[in-house]
Amino acid sequence: MRTALVTGSTAGFGKAIAESLARAGHKIIITGRRTERLVELQEKLQKVTEVHMLSFDVREEKAVKAAIESLPSDWRNIDVLVNNAGLALGKASIEDGLSTDWDQMMDTNVKGLMYVTQAAIPFLKNSENAHIVNIGSIAGTEVYPGGNAYCASKHAVNAISQALRIELLPYQIRVSQIRPGLAETEFSLVRFKGDREKANAVYEDYIALSAEDIARTVEFVLDSPKHVCINDIEITPTAQANAHFLHKNR
Repeated sequence: MRTALVTGSTAGFGKAIAESLARAGHKIIITGRRTERLVELQEKLQKVTEVHMLSFDVREEKAVKAAIESLPSDWRNIDVLVNNAGLALGKASIEDGLSTDWDQMMDTNVKGLMYVTQAAIPFLKNSENAHIVNIGSIAGTEVYPGGNAYCASKHAVNAISQALRIELLPYQIRVSQIRPGLAETEFSLVRFKGDREKANAVYEDYIALSAEDIARTVEFVLDSPKHVCINDIEITPTAQANAHFLHKNR
């Protein structure tokens, strides 16, 4: 039984990943900012596996370190880290953008990922089958109108994933990145700051990816033989060729 720590477990990809790994027999450390949602998820997952809950914001370096260092001895054997916590805010040009949005995206998507990874590496080094899975985006290799800061943050995740692959090679810690395209979660609702009409319009007239699709992809990556490291997977809906081309049934 492997122990997996999943950031951003309260919704979307993170929740689906935690549920999927729990069903697969992993012990799960769920993390997130919304404690009430973590409690609900813990109660659900405890029916199938052992679960430990850590409530913190990945943007707060001291909180990240304190939370992970607080793990009881029987939860310190972390084998899998899934860096999922992330978000997009706004879709304005740089000229019209808000620096507060830029700060939150960079602090969450980039620095938050680095804080959690740095805190978890000492535990991963003790595992005989350690694996880091970073949830990136097709925005990590492409740029689209209005995506400036978000794309920059996911380009950083792409670079960090490659850097970790090199740095952790002597410890045989595998590092994989999964880069989804359009997926129907709370992502667009957050990006458009609660404007449900705008968010729903993103997913009209085609079948987007689901959170469960990404969870299955994470399982696939983690189930690879120890001598195999899947470095990078780009996954899009059949209707989406890349960040610029999307076929809608109209």
